[in-house]
Amino acid sequence: MILKPGLIAMQTALMALTVALSGFASATPAEDREAMRAYYQKRFPAVEVNAHQDGVYAFDQNAREQWLELEDFPPYEVAVDEGEELYNSPLANGASYSDCFGDGAVKNRYPHFDEGRGEVVTLELAINDCREAHGSDPLSYKSAEMVRLSAYIAWQSRGQIIAMEEPESAGALAAYNEGKRFYTTRRGQLNFACTSCHVQLAGNRLRAEHLSASLGHVSHWPAYRLKWQDVGSLHRRFARCNEQVGAEPFPRQSPEYRNLEYFLTYISNGLTWNGPAIRK
Repeated sequence: MILKPGLIAMQTALMALTVALSGFASATPAEDREAMRAYYQKRFPAVEVNAHQDGVYAFDQNAREQWLELEDFPPYEVAVDEGEELYNSPLANGASYSDCFGDGAVKNRYPHFDEGRGEVVTLELAINDCREAHGSDPLSYKSAEMVRLSAYIAWQSRGQIIAMEEPESAGALAAYNEGKRFYTTRRGQLNFACTSCHVQLAGNRLRAEHLSASLGHVSHWPAYRLKWQDVGSLHRRFARCNEQVGAEPFPRQSPEYRNLEYFLTYISNGLTWNGPAIRK
């Protein structure tokens, strides 16, 4: 069989990306990011890399038109308004979230690796840190309050550029590599890795829906999913993906999911924080 030049180029790019993402001992985060971007540039030559911050709407024109119509009266507005009310409500000692996060435009600070704690700190962890520092009990990571607070902060942070510092310390590199390992490891009854859908099959259809690229997976969360009829967190989506391949999901804000978020955020450096968003 004679392969067309375009197919050869795509297969070559996929091989290079696979090697980069599996080379834990040698590939640096910067090399991973460069390989990921190069792969999608070859796979979707008509799509600007930064357009992947819009997920499948970067390359599915029909879905994009429907999405833009929904954005005229977005269903996540209620969650943002409720999040703003919660944000401005007093905590146990009379302080408010603004004492921790100012005007709330802080999405670009998270996730980051905290050297003192030796772990990745996400926005949701920081929200509970703020609560506990001011005498309030932590929120459940499944609670509507947590999702609405993070939705308001995402709204306040819209337009910020994802610019996570490159993991360099031993602890940060370990967390990053654990996130990368999770992303490339097959699991569940279907024996799928995250890369199976979002790298190898990105752009293809799964039933009636296109599979999105890995770039931009973190940019638009929390998101209002039409399937959920509510706003949900990135980690809720991680858990659902695990369930769909027949794997046991991890708890939201588990080290596994925080490390995965850390990896995906660095890979998406240069894109724009544009949540909350609408997704099917």
